[in-house]
Amino acid sequence: MSDATPQDADVVQIDIVSDVMCPWCIVGFKQLEQALGMTGTGAYIRWHPFELNPAMPPEGQNLREHIVEKYGSTPEQSDQARTQLQSLGKALGIDFAYSPDSRIVNTFTCHQLLGWAQTKGMQHPLKMALFDAHFTQGRDVSDVSVLLDIAASVGLDRDAAHDILKSGSRAEETRAHQHFWTSRGVSGVPSMVFDGRYMLTGAQGAQTYAQMLEKIRAERAAA
Repeated sequence: MSDATPQDADVVQIDIVSDVMCPWCIVGFKQLEQALGMTGTGAYIRWHPFELNPAMPPEGQNLREHIVEKYGSTPEQSDQARTQLQSLGKALGIDFAYSPDSRIVNTFTCHQLLGWAQTKGMQHPLKMALFDAHFTQGRDVSDVSVLLDIAASVGLDRDAAHDILKSGSRAEETRAHQHFWTSRGVSGVPSMVFDGRYMLTGAQGAQTYAQMLEKIRAERAAA
């Protein structure tokens, strides 16, 4: 998937605006992955930054407390939603290993690292590793040492990644990239843009994504 290029005639470019803290982003991607398999479509995936909680302090916040505070859910409603998400995740091969100590953290540093990884052709594996680290391993992906471990685990140069994060050289570009999408109306994630023309927001399901891929294929055949 990530080896394809947007210049290939049978490949669809899919831009995914996403935050590592968003469980629906990995759910949506896994559904998209199913749709790609169903339709036999090649994809060139690019991940773009979005912060669900840009004001999140460095120490983060307990996830249950955050959900209750932000969305007004009762603890019982939060637990029920979490259970439903775990069931959905299991069907897609995602282990949402929630615990009473699960936390939500600031992801701006993650997004800087992902932007740099794209220049190395390693953005997609890094994104998958970050999702796994957060949702399954319960690691703090706002911690630079954790991020460096994850970067190295997918084959990125640890020292180069350290230099990028220490210098903050990608901070301004990352902010600009975020603004690009919010200025175009993106207010929730995942938001997927297919072929640079069609946007679907939220985890829409494999069938919906498959229909979009078939639509693009039909339009290309008719052109």
